[in-house]
Amino acid sequence: MEIRISLAMQQMALYDDDTLIRRYAISTAALGAGEQTGSYQTPRGRHIIRAKIGAGLPCGAVFKARRPTGEIWTPALHAQQPGRDWILSRILWLSGCEVGCNRLGQVDTMRRYIYIHGTPDGEVMGVAASHGCIRMRNHEVIELFGLVPVRTTVVIEA
Repeated sequence: MEIRISLAMQQMALYDDDTLIRRYAISTAALGAGEQTGSYQTPRGRHIIRAKIGAGLPCGAVFKARRPTGEIWTPALHAQQPGRDWILSRILWLSGCEVGCNRLGQVDTMRRYIYIHGTPDGEVMGVAASHGCIRMRNHEVIELFGLVPVRTTVVIEA
């Protein structure tokens, strides 16, 4: 299995060997591509899924610091916290594989807490709008979570 993410197209594709399994519209960083800590950009290069978080939780489960809060996202909850960067349903935590590019020092993807995660209903996919992570529709991130194991390769290209 391999996940390939195109920042230019705002799409993710899941492959098994060279066979396309699924394609998803996504949303990556509003500030574009970049690896620096604090940049709010999506890191490029070869990564792996280091951890999968949220198995068995309901669709729309809310996370804070990678822990479920016990809340389920609703429009009313969203209205109470309009500026919040919602992390919902599942988290696939990424770790860079290229020392000096996306691993270690000031370019460490894992230490930047870059995830593939769910986002509120109504958020537009196919448009760069995140704070650095890769956002997906909740039902799609739940599907992807079930299809890929830890250590799956994730290639992020401009």
